[in-house]
Amino acid sequence: MASIILVLALIASAYGCGVPPIEPDVTRVVNGEEARPNSWPWQISLQYKRDGAWRHTCGGSLISTNWVMTAAHCINMKLDYRVVVGKHNLEVAESSAKAFQTLKIIVHRHYNPVLLSIGNDIAMIKLAGHVTLSDQVQLACIPGPDTILPHNYPCYITGWGRLSTGGPTSATLQQALLPVVDHKTCTQSDWWGVSIRRSMMCAGGDGVVGGCNGDSGGPLNCKNAEGVWEVHGIASFVSGLGCNYVKKPTVFTRVSDYNEWIDEVMGSVFPSQ
Repeated sequence: MASIILVLALIASAYGCGVPPIEPDVTRVVNGEEARPNSWPWQISLQYKRDGAWRHTCGGSLISTNWVMTAAHCINMKLDYRVVVGKHNLEVAESSAKAFQTLKIIVHRHYNPVLLSIGNDIAMIKLAGHVTLSDQVQLACIPGPDTILPHNYPCYITGWGRLSTGGPTSATLQQALLPVVDHKTCTQSDWWGVSIRRSMMCAGGDGVVGGCNGDSGGPLNCKNAEGVWEVHGIASFVSGLGCNYVKKPTVFTRVSDYNEWIDEVMGSVFPSQ
């Protein structure tokens, strides 16, 4: 049977994955700012229901018309979730936005919520229906197996997380430049040290810009040599010292270490839906 990843690549190619019809404005980003609406069209809002209302908890990436990739630590199997695509402002109704109930949630079998440093902080969500692609809703591209970006490669984190440590969350989607920190640097004793595994990647660490609570599960977007955006990271954790702490860059699950697992998950339930 053909690889599901290959099938996804063909589907994504047909829709122009990683090439958003509404171009993100990345010319002025230094300390983070509001993103151009729908310019990261694979970004989703993962929401849970409490007291009759839906609340944003994490981000994620739409990688096929009925599959979303997010972080395992975002999932609590006791909660009801939905996925909202085409969203920019969480506080207002938007014609581009549509909510989907979840049909199946699969957390990586080796993820341990008590020991986040072990890694495997990745989960897949199968939607109860297929998303209709548009200028505002597109598929994310994922990099090839074992792709590793060089030190200082420019990538962008996107999400609705807190604007600063302990600060308010953002109603509108934010974006910020987070250059890649290579494994050699990030594992130095005055950086993250032995906490960082090969299945992870680091970005940021300048003490000014970084991911924060609410950004978890969302993408680290990096443009490849062909000008196509790929989701290289899934926001996993930040330092307990704060969201923007020097030499403690945001840590992401490295997507290119999980191509086979994504293939396995989607292949196990892909044919019937």
